[in-house]
Amino acid sequence: MKKILTILCITLMLFPIVSVSALKNNTIESSVVLPSAFSWRDINGTDYTTSIRDQSPAPTCEAFGICAALETKMQYQLKERYNPDLSENHLYFYAGGTIEKGYVSLVDAAHYLMEFGVPDEGCFPDPHRAFDYPYESLPGWENRTVKITEWGWIDHNITTMKQALIDHGPLIVCIHFWQDFFYYFGGVYKHHIGQPVGGHVVAIVGYDDSKNCWMVKNSWGTKWGDQGWFRMSYDADMISDWYGPGSGVMYIEGVYGNLKPDAPKVHIGTPLYFHSYFFGIGLPTLLKKLPIQKAAARIIGSLTVQVTAENTNSVEFFIDNVSKYVDTEAPFTWELDTTRGLHTLMVKATNDHNISSLDVEDLYVIL
Repeated sequence: MKKILTILCITLMLFPIVSVSALKNNTIESSVVLPSAFSWRDINGTDYTTSIRDQSPAPTCEAFGICAALETKMQYQLKERYNPDLSENHLYFYAGGTIEKGYVSLVDAAHYLMEFGVPDEGCFPDPHRAFDYPYESLPGWENRTVKITEWGWIDHNITTMKQALIDHGPLIVCIHFWQDFFYYFGGVYKHHIGQPVGGHVVAIVGYDDSKNCWMVKNSWGTKWGDQGWFRMSYDADMISDWYGPGSGVMYIEGVYGNLKPDAPKVHIGTPLYFHSYFFGIGLPTLLKKLPIQKAAARIIGSLTVQVTAENTNSVEFFIDNVSKYVDTEAPFTWELDTTRGLHTLMVKATNDHNISSLDVEDLYVIL
């Protein structure tokens, strides 16, 4: 018996017991072996991220960062690339955000996701407005939501973040940035020149040790950065503790709900926000400081409204909430017919299940 106890004591001295709390606190991180590179854009050859979105001109980045992570987890859970599109505006406003305030609390948004969830874009499309406005999601949105069971903060330690990225999916990250970030067009970003600008929220989707960087999805459209993406140096010193010590890097977990609702999808292709149209020919708007609503499409002359639609039998066109035309055959179009001034164009798509989805855009008719 004494011999057995002696052997046991020697074994414990040579191989100490590691507690679960020590593992969680990453106190033995040096023993963790991680791949030198990882990306949710390439999981065994499949890209589970979704298309780059454009939040402009509204300060709704928190909702875009969360939805970017959530959409990736939805596709991975179903093992299918179907490009889900969640309503960032629903999450932003219903969780308490305002344009005047300039943000929604990530904590409030995460709790809202747990209790109520977020529906698809067709329930509350983004009108790209730089001001608060009355809002209401499509009736029945509660049946088209995706929820989470858990969220939390991740330590800023590089190894801990890498492991969380692999274990939980894309991470929602609070960053601060400088003027030179606006002019990033490729490579690994690290601040060099310019004054501090403010805060932002993005989604880290991967890392690459060969370049010492994170791979990050932004929400400033495809014309910014590397087609909307950027690489952030491990030592860029951009991560912020907005919500107190230990905050700034969020994970979400336990995705469930109506991940793929049987609802039509509709998108206004012409006119586009931040574009001007001269008898149907569209160009990016250059004179954005004119006393015209910032993102509103500017129309001179005749214009054919064109939409893309999926799982759709008919598309109804509205001007200022008044029905103008119903098209029952693809491609769905309408010859714009309205008066001068600022108007709201809305299209509503319907399928056999009588479920509608929306897209909304403001336009300014000059002539």
